[in-house]
Amino acid sequence: MLSRRGLVLGTAAVGLVGWKSWDIARQGNDGLSGVFDTVDWLTMRSQRLLAGDSLAPEFTEADIRQGQRTNGSTNPNSPDYVALRDSGFRDYRLTVTGLVEVPLSISHAELTALPARTQITRHDCVEGWSCIGKWTGVPLGVVLAQARPKVSALYAVFHCYDTLEKTLSGEVKYYESIDMIDAYHPQTILAYGLNDKALPVENGAPLRLRVERQLGYKMAKYVHTIELVDTLADLGGGRGSYWADRGYQWYAGI
Repeated sequence: MLSRRGLVLGTAAVGLVGWKSWDIARQGNDGLSGVFDTVDWLTMRSQRLLAGDSLAPEFTEADIRQGQRTNGSTNPNSPDYVALRDSGFRDYRLTVTGLVEVPLSISHAELTALPARTQITRHDCVEGWSCIGKWTGVPLGVVLAQARPKVSALYAVFHCYDTLEKTLSGEVKYYESIDMIDAYHPQTILAYGLNDKALPVENGAPLRLRVERQLGYKMAKYVHTIELVDTLADLGGGRGSYWADRGYQWYAGI
C-alpha cells in the first residue's frame, strides 16, 4: 500500500517535471494563480491535520549508508561568501531582523555555544531521491526566543548567499520562508554540523535550515539573515520562496 509520504513524494516528482508549464500557464492569470494558492493552502491544512505536531521519522547511525548528497548551489561565488569561506567562516554572523523586539547579530561561535539538537533524518528531494544524514544545530526556536518575535510576525524568511540568477535588474539570491508553526517545531534547526563534522560548503556551510517535515528544497543553504515578516507579498515574486516564485508549492509538507 502506498504511504502518505510516498504519495506526496510521487506527486511532487510529477510536479517537478511539469513546473515550467505550470509557471507559464499561471503567469498573467490571476484566476489560475488563485487556484494554485488554494491547493497549496489545502495541502498545508491537510498535512497539519494528519500530522499535528508530530516528529518526522528519525533513524540510527547504522542507517547512514552514504555521505549527504548535494544539489543546487554547492559553492557560492559571491565576494562576501568567498571571503567568509576562505577565512574558515571566522567572521560569519547570523542576522535576525524584521518584526522582532531584539534584533540579533550572532557569531558562528555564539551559535555553536547555544543549546543544540542532533537528529538523524531523511532528506527527501523533489527530484525523487532520498538520503539519511546526521544533522547538528541550534533549534530555530532557541534563536527566536532571544529575538522575541512581535505578535504580528507570521513568517520567518531565510536570506542566503547563493546567487541563482543574474538578470538585467540585478542578481537573484536564493530565499525561503516558513510559517511560525514550523519555525517553532522541535526538529526545525539551523544546522552547522553534518555526520559529526563541520557542515561542508557543498551542503550549505556555515549554516543551513532543516525543516524535517518538508521536501528538501525548503531547506535553505548558506543562510545569513532571518527576517520575520507579516506578509510574503513584498518578497521576490511574492510567493514566499525562490522556487515558489517559479511554480513550486510554497508548502512542501511530507
